[in-house]
Amino acid sequence: MNATTIAVDLAKTVFEVATADAQNHVLSRHRFTRTQFARFLREHPPAEIVMEACGTAHHWGRTARACGHHVTLLPPQYVRPFVRRQKTDRADAAGLLDAKRSPGIRSVPVKTVTQQALLALHRIRRQWMMTRTARINVLHGLLGEQGLAIPTGPRRILAHVAAVLEDADAPMPAPLRRALADITDEIRTLEAHVASIDHELEAAAADDAVIGHLRTVPGAGLLTTTALVATVGHIHSFRRARHFASWLGLTPREHSSGHRRRLGAITKQGDAYLRSLLTHGARAVLAAARRRAAANRPLTPLQTWAVSVADRRGANKATVALANKLARILWAVWVREVPFATRAAA
Repeated sequence: MNATTIAVDLAKTVFEVATADAQNHVLSRHRFTRTQFARFLREHPPAEIVMEACGTAHHWGRTARACGHHVTLLPPQYVRPFVRRQKTDRADAAGLLDAKRSPGIRSVPVKTVTQQALLALHRIRRQWMMTRTARINVLHGLLGEQGLAIPTGPRRILAHVAAVLEDADAPMPAPLRRALADITDEIRTLEAHVASIDHELEAAAADDAVIGHLRTVPGAGLLTTTALVATVGHIHSFRRARHFASWLGLTPREHSSGHRRRLGAITKQGDAYLRSLLTHGARAVLAAARRRAAANRPLTPLQTWAVSVADRRGANKATVALANKLARILWAVWVREVPFATRAAA
């Protein structure tokens, strides 16, 4: 068998495998368990393994590389149009073979163990932050039902709730008082967990020169830079800064035909977590620029541009436009491997 391409439809326990020759003719099909698939990778001669960039794909990509294979991961949203008729594991594997032949589909780099560990830290931190926000909202709602108004902001609410719980004269039933004390303790525990994750991210950032350069960009802090390095990995796969911003979903959605060109809101494609971090960073840069302008302090060219866009188009559009520009600056800093140099305004 002269199989040059092996398409693998990944799953939790059953893997559909289709082997094809250089002319893309399917030579054989197999259904393997996890153990059988690992043995198949070890025993098969070196070939090109094609998989969707989905769950466990990077793990199996590293495993296949260790066995001498060349691995190509394709974005799932671009593979789906090549699947004919109804969706089955067999049709998915055949669609992978057809999608591999399309020159317009860019492959996804296989992530390292370190990159996936950083991403896992971000995912865990985000889950803890969502749980913390939910518990704070519960405190607001339950205390409001008892006629007790509490201040907004996570830092002020815990102190205020603790004072209410310690007040014996507060109109609150004893069972509810104990339950709210448990929720308050849970919030403090979640904050301690988040602080430990931040400590791990700081330790990882201290050993990475790329993260150090990226953190010199305004609005790019610890979370943004570590998430970028963990998610992107190989920045040179983007030939232009606009390609990087487009991959993040920060470029306008286009619906054009003939001589008519229509540009709308941003596409919101790509990683929503990265896009939200860049947007929050851009909002912080714009707020700092407005404070400096109100105090009659000199602005950098980036801050001057952001304030001018906000005056013309509003704060929300200026924030998104600034996030787009920050993404392009991050691409340039990353590719050139130099810190961002802030120039003072004339």
